[in-house]
Order: sequence, then C-alpha cells, then structure tokens
Amino acid sequence: METIRMTVGQAIVRFLDNQYIEFDGKVEKFVGGVIGIFGHGVVVGLGEALAAPGHNLPFIQAKNEQGAGHVAIGYAKQNNRRKIMAVTSSIGPGALNMVTAAGTATVNHIPVLFLPGDVFADRQPDPVLQQLEVPHDATISANDAFRPVSRYFDRITRPEQIMTALIHAMSVLTDPAQGGAVTIALPQDVQGVAYDYPVELFDQRIHHIERRPPTSTQVARIVSLIKSAEKPYVICGGGVRYSEAGRALADFCKKFDIPLGETQAGKGSVPWDHPCNLSGIGVTGSLAANRLAKEADLIIGVGTRFGDFTTCSKWLFQNPKARFVSINVAPFDANKMNAEPIIADAKLTLLAMSRALGAADYKARWGDKIARAREEWAREVDSLYTQEDPMGLSQIRVIGELNDVLLPKNAIVVSGSGSIPSDMQRTWRTRVPGTYHMEYGFSCMGYEIAASLGAKLAMPERECVAIVGDGAYTMLHTELLTAVQEGRKIIVVVCDNSGFQCIDNLQHSQGIAHFGNEWRKRDPKTGLLAGEQVQVDFAKNAESWGALGLRARTVEEFRKAVRRALRAKGPVVIHARVSPKSMTHGYESWWRVGTAEVSDNPEVVRAAEEMKAELAKARKF
Repeated sequence: METIRMTVGQAIVRFLDNQYIEFDGKVEKFVGGVIGIFGHGVVVGLGEALAAPGHNLPFIQAKNEQGAGHVAIGYAKQNNRRKIMAVTSSIGPGALNMVTAAGTATVNHIPVLFLPGDVFADRQPDPVLQQLEVPHDATISANDAFRPVSRYFDRITRPEQIMTALIHAMSVLTDPAQGGAVTIALPQDVQGVAYDYPVELFDQRIHHIERRPPTSTQVARIVSLIKSAEKPYVICGGGVRYSEAGRALADFCKKFDIPLGETQAGKGSVPWDHPCNLSGIGVTGSLAANRLAKEADLIIGVGTRFGDFTTCSKWLFQNPKARFVSINVAPFDANKMNAEPIIADAKLTLLAMSRALGAADYKARWGDKIARAREEWAREVDSLYTQEDPMGLSQIRVIGELNDVLLPKNAIVVSGSGSIPSDMQRTWRTRVPGTYHMEYGFSCMGYEIAASLGAKLAMPERECVAIVGDGAYTMLHTELLTAVQEGRKIIVVVCDNSGFQCIDNLQHSQGIAHFGNEWRKRDPKTGLLAGEQVQVDFAKNAESWGALGLRARTVEEFRKAVRRALRAKGPVVIHARVSPKSMTHGYESWWRVGTAEVSDNPEVVRAAEEMKAELAKARKF
C-alpha cells in the first residue's frame, strides 16, 4: 500500500479538502473552509498545515471563538446543510468559547466540525498553559465539555486514530437524521506528530445524501388518518426546507384544502401569499395559525421537532379528538407528541401522500375558514406595518419597512433571540425561499451578526441583513470586524429599546416588578438598577470597527438609512432607536414558565394560579 508521511494536522487538511456531497444528482465540495482563532494549542499543528500551500481551504480569522462557530452554522444553514466549515481554536478558554456554538448547532441539526486544541497527550509538560486539571481523572480536559453538545466526539491521542475519526465524523455530518456538532479534540503535541498515511485516505470521497422513501404501508397509514379527519392541519418545520420540499407541501395543501402553520425553521419554505399559509404557529405565531390549530383534529408535522414554542407547551391543540402524525428523517423527533411516526424524506412522502389522497378524491372540511383567517391576519399585519408611534419608531414598524418597502425580496434576513423572532415569525412575508434565516432552536443571543456573515459567505450575491436587539448586539458583535476584514458586506439593524425588553415583558407578565432587565444605572438611593437609562451609540461603535454607522429615530430617517446602507460597499450598522414594548403581543398563545408558587407578592401568586389553570389544558406527553 502506497503511503505518504505527514503530520496529523496536514492529514486533516488534506482529507477535508477532498470531501464532496452528492444530493439529487448534484456533486458539490463539502468543506468550504476553516474559521477560528489560533493559539499555542493549534497554531503550530493544524495551523502549520493551513498556512502551507497546496490546498483549497481558505482560513478566516475570527475575533471570538463562539462567533466563529456561529459563522459556520450560518454558512451551513444557508447552504441547506450541504456545505460546512470547520472551526478551530487553542486549548482552554478558546475551546470552551465554542461550546455554546456547538450546542446551537446540535439543537438545530446543523452540521459543524469543531477542531479544538487539547492538552499534551504525553503529559510531559503538565500543567501546560490554559490546562484544566482534574485531580481525580487525568484523562479529562476542558474539551470534555463538548461531549453533551456533540453528535460525535473523539480525542486523538495517536496519529493513526485520525483516519477512522475523520471517516466517522463525515458519516455524522452528512446524515440528515443526525446533523449537529462533531468535535475532534486535538492534543497539541499529536497535531505535529508524523505518520505514514495510506494515500487512498486522501482520494476524493463523495458522500451520498439519499432520500429515504416512505413505504407503501407508511403512506397507507397517513392516508387513512387524513381520510378520517375533517380538519387536518400541517406544521411546516425545518425538514421541509432541508428536503427542499416547499413546492411539494404547497401543492399538497392547496390540492386538499389543508391549512399550514410555519415553525421558525420552516418559515419561508412556502411563500407567504399561498392560500393555505397561515404564517407562524405557536407562542410566536399568528392569530390565524393559532386559532385554526385549536380546531384541528389531525396535526401533520412535517420536519418539525414539536418544540414548546411550536406547540405552546403542548397546550395549543385543544380539540379532544386531535391526533398527530409526524414525518421526519430523525426517529427521535418523529415520535414526539405521541405521534404516528413516519421515518422518511419529507418531499417523497408528500408526493406519495398527494397521489394516494388524490385517488381517494379527498378534501378537508375547513370551508372558508382558511381564507377568512388569512384575510383577518393580513389586515392585522398591514396595520402593524404602518402603525404610527408617538415616540417616533416602533420595532414592528422597523420590520414592516424592511419587509414591505426597503429590502430586495431576495435579501436574506437573520435573527435569533429576543422579541424580534416573535415579530418576524408572525409578520414577515417571505417571497423567496431560503431568505428567512432564524436560529430559534437554542435562541442563542449573539448568533445573529456572526451568522449573517456566514450567510453572506454562502451567498455573496445576496444582501444579508441581521435584525438584532441591543441586547443581542452587545452579547456578540465581534464578527463585524471579521466582515470588515474579509470585505463582506452585511447590514446590521440594531433595534435599540434599552435593555432585554423581551424578558422584562415575561417578568412583568408573571406579576414581578421590573427588575434587572432594562439598561439603567444603579440608583444611589435604592441601590437598584432603576436609575437613568444607559445611552449607547451603536453607530459610533460600528465606526470604531471600520463599518459604516447610521442612525434613525423616525420612519423617514430609517428609510434614508436603509437606502444608504444598500448603496454601501462594506458592512453597515443602523442604530434604530425604537420605543420600548413596541413589539407584537401573544395572539391567543400560551407558554409554560416556572412561576413561583409562593410569594409575598399577590400578583405573582395570581400568575401562578393562572399558570396551573392553563397547564391543566395541556397534553401531558
């Protein structure tokens, strides 16, 4: 067997550079590059290999390791999980910074390869700089924190181990049913160790993503359930997007008069103006979607994991006769809500269902309720999008201006935390598939700006716009500097309402006085954070990074700023000063939170009693 002598770091680079994906007959390069921050635990090992010529893996220098992970997630998500980036760091703090991003990837089934540096395998210099020592177990390092947030974890202590580790990693990263973080911890000494690797390890490797067709008995079970239902209802999840099943779902719902509600991950797979699309469903859903969901007697989940926001903590489906069927490639998700599990590809299953139901001449019995619900909701959104705020500018008006007036219809909008995802799931009117980019499985603050850079790397020809609150911006905006460095234009719209107002709303709704969520200075008399508001100039902050900074306090100023941003060549931050509490409300939804059962505050006690009363209406499993 022919061999080639190279280090572990060099072998990793050579291997990753030769991985390809085949999906529906199209072959594409799988690994688009590496992003990270070098430190002593990685720079002379994997870093040496990346610095050398002879490969096609561009290296992007991040400014925060968590941000690097979010860039990679945004890149993979925007590529429908068929292209990835690897993320690397030094040992210790740098590695631990990536754990949050790994959790975000895994919760959302987004493939990302994490390559953190690790402590010396031979232990000779222990404790090395940044080493976490655990007296009772010398095999533990900081990187063990990746274990619960990774779909696959390995630590390379001998150079030959990297061969099987990389092959196993690829099998997980290319599996639609798994997806998520894959972590291969790389002790810094092992990265530089040489080994005679078989040349065939570095041959071009094509990973085939196969659509799993439904069996005839699976289709028969679904059709039987639908035919026995009067008011079936579809939940469009992220699996619809990744299976590219939007057209199949749109045709299916229209053909059989079945309404659909969108999850955050599924939104945009079917255009907003489709006659069966009721917009977002659940805690952050629309009035139309939530009202009809309460009447449904069969809920058909397509590519959804039935999270608590989608189901209103299992409360939303009030029809006592309601049954569930779940189409999903992931068995773990398909069995939620005590559903009839259909482990199969979304697109192929929808097409098979359509053929079988068409032969049965089936129509749902919603009558004109779908059309009337859509019309009522359209009027509500029109009103929200044009509302006048006496204080100057509301958050929902910002979203409306971006959606209906200012942005190109193929612009990619990114968000992920606070009240902005609520407003967007309810009201954003998606015209072009793949342009609504939301991370709401983990709702990770700080995802937005980094992920918008990842989306821009995936689709450089599109405008990529991060819509963030001031809390999310301050949580993690360092990759704005990376965008400047890389010459990648992203537009960041900061809706500044002086604090974590989404959580302040939740706090106050449960009877608790406003406490610790608004951005206020400490009151010297009371000792509480209840003094004057802290004023921040986000535009000036952007300018310090080298981006263009713009400001807006009125609708006209905001329109002017966005038009200026669209003409700009590089990254832009628009500081939009919006009124506190100017987001949308709950629209007949409910969410279970752990309200205190005992309190000296009668409002808290009342809220706890109301929580128990609503919990009695929710399904137990």
